Amino acid sequence: MSDELIKQLSPALATFLGNVTDGRELAGIDVVQTLWGGYGQLLRCRLKGAGVASVIVKHVCWPSEANHPRGWNSDISHQRKVRSYQVETHWYKQHAARCTSASRVPTCLAASSEGDEVFIALEDLNPAGFASRKSRVTTVEIHACLSWLANFHATYMGTTPTGLWEVGTYWHLATRPEELAVLEDGRLKDCAAEIDRALNASAFLTFVHGDAKLANFCFSNDGRAVAAVDFQYIGGGCGMKDVAYFISSCLDENESERQESALLDFYFDRLKQALAVAGNDLDVAALESDWRTLYPVAWTDFYRFLQGWSPGHWKIHSYSERLAREVMAAL
Repeated sequence: MSDELIKQLSPALATFLGNVTDGRELAGIDVVQTLWGGYGQLLRCRLKGAGVASVIVKHVCWPSEANHPRGWNSDISHQRKVRSYQVETHWYKQHAARCTSASRVPTCLAASSEGDEVFIALEDLNPAGFASRKSRVTTVEIHACLSWLANFHATYMGTTPTGLWEVGTYWHLATRPEELAVLEDGRLKDCAAEIDRALNASAFLTFVHGDAKLANFCFSNDGRAVAAVDFQYIGGGCGMKDVAYFISSCLDENESERQESALLDFYFDRLKQALAVAGNDLDVAALESDWRTLYPVAWTDFYRFLQGWSPGHWKIHSYSERLAREVMAAL
């Protein structure tokens, strides 16, 4: 690494990069993005004379003062983030290797921590064929993401989330007491625990990505294949949490309602195929019946979080409100 570049890095990060690059020259560092709440940066490190042209390094450093965009800067929020990076490191080290090309994730090259810094070196997905990012998607691209989720859920069906969140997703009720406390919808607040119990009581639990929004999928140029990133909130749960959250991230209220049936049909078709490939002989019909019933419950669970976290959020709309009313009425 050049002396000039080394001076820009923290000593711990410089040491980590030196180990990852095995002494090869570091040609440059580009900031891909800052991490949520000011907790570090995602870096693209360009290399000379190495087998790969670049690696991605997730450099996490606890901020002296958290800078949450919506003002949630409590110790509870900080400890949740700290735990999330520990979970992500464990996921890449101990679990990610089970993912196949049908649920593609970046290869973890190295991971370590020192003091209040965490480092995860990952394969750069851009030269691997997943260089496209989307803010709007076609049906083909939505199907690619749902296929990824189906294969991911099939891979980890029935697996104990050792070292991960016992219950995945970043909005899980037990990790969000502050947002629940300020929730103004009294009926929704009263039903929150029962909604959570219904999801956790499913007979068919798997790993959920936990933050499966559109922004965390990297697309091939033709949009027919994807890889996923950002596994801070991976843990156990019903796969409908990921599916509902993903659909909410890329469709408005009208399209969410109009396409609900077709998208669920597509997801379950791919899930059946993936379970068959994995040799899993569980009762697929029972699984589908259970999870279809839980789809609106999962949607309502996220809606509950949004109502407390950001009451004016664009995802709080008539479709979400209708599902929540129906779910609460059925409890």
